Amino acid sequence: MDDPRKALTWALEKYPERVELMVMQELVLESARQNPKRPAWVKLAVPDDLVKSLKGGQRDDHDLVLVVRVPREVLQRAESRIILPGEVG
Repeated sequence: MDDPRKALTWALEKYPERVELMVMQELVLESARQNPKRPAWVKLAVPDDLVKSLKGGQRDDHDLVLVVRVPREVLQRAESRIILPGEVG
């Protein structure tokens, strides 16, 4: 699958128990905001098998690792019982 969103959606629908989620804030060791001399950066502490999955070899034989951001507004909507126009119940 070329579209990572489709791959993520499919995996969450078909194999939710196999999708591994990690809250990024819990993994952050160091970070720095952007300034005129360098870009913003974050140093994360992740499991070793995740590191192995990111390094070397062809892309086809690796896990798909994504950084996904869920906006606060979406999280607030997820807790609401009211279905707005355009939302699927």
